[in-house]
Amino acid sequence: MKKLLSATGVLFLLALLLELIPEKREGIIPLYYITVVAFLGLLYILIAVFSKNKEKVETVGDVTAIILGLLIVWELATAKFDLLDKLLFPAPSVVFELFVSEWKELLKGLVSSLELLFGGYVLALLVAIPLALFIGWRKRLYRAVKPLTKVLGPIPTIVYIPYTIALLPTFKASSIFVIFIGAFWPIFINTLNGVFNVEKKIVDSAKAINVNERAMLFNVILPAAMPSIISGATIGLVLSFILLTAAEMIGATSGLGWYVKYFSDFADYPRVIVGIIFIGIVVTGITFLFDKIEGYLLRWRR
Repeated sequence: MKKLLSATGVLFLLALLLELIPEKREGIIPLYYITVVAFLGLLYILIAVFSKNKEKVETVGDVTAIILGLLIVWELATAKFDLLDKLLFPAPSVVFELFVSEWKELLKGLVSSLELLFGGYVLALLVAIPLALFIGWRKRLYRAVKPLTKVLGPIPTIVYIPYTIALLPTFKASSIFVIFIGAFWPIFINTLNGVFNVEKKIVDSAKAINVNERAMLFNVILPAAMPSIISGATIGLVLSFILLTAAEMIGATSGLGWYVKYFSDFADYPRVIVGIIFIGIVVTGITFLFDKIEGYLLRWRR
């Protein structure tokens, strides 16, 4: 019960009590705002009651409190006191209502975006990791390639977009290639460093039992370098999201980045905010899944 009387519970009640204040803007249906607040409150209560992990409950409570706080400020500044420009800053209920009505278009854009994202990102993983394993295992080759990574790696990938659009046959191929380049370098560089810096005693122990090169690379070096690989893969995933959105804003006819750009061109800011929120939800979901995969791959560190 004490958990429910925390700051999160207070903010939840405050967010609902705001609806006692009449709206300054016309045509707003508060039902959508109330539904979102109620959903957040119910989710927090269920986790607080059924979860045995105190740290998890505290974290969920803190995140919920931040979201509720932002919703309260947003509702007060728009629907209740009309302090912000109506065109640029629509009320929460307006955005949430559009979120419901636009779900088919958003899902269509999600499928298009994920096709590009995973096409480029998975290709980068498949190329960068084996290549870095091969190069990092050979000291002479590593010393030759390392300076090149310092020159080519830091080049902003977005500068390649005009050339890929001009040279490759389709926008899809151009986007996948740009995402591939953006994800490739952090994965390759981190894997390369991870392989080269594997502890010598691990390699010596494997050599002492006559492990062949294939087994050495994939059964000894690869697991030992996995923390560095995961680090590079995380950076590559973040860059892939950035490049995906940038590419879609330039030449796409579908996708989440295109959705935001298209409606911003028509000054339809409620839909722009819908797109931004949806992208945030998608990124959060993929990041959560990636964290689970990371936890599984690095379970030996527990």
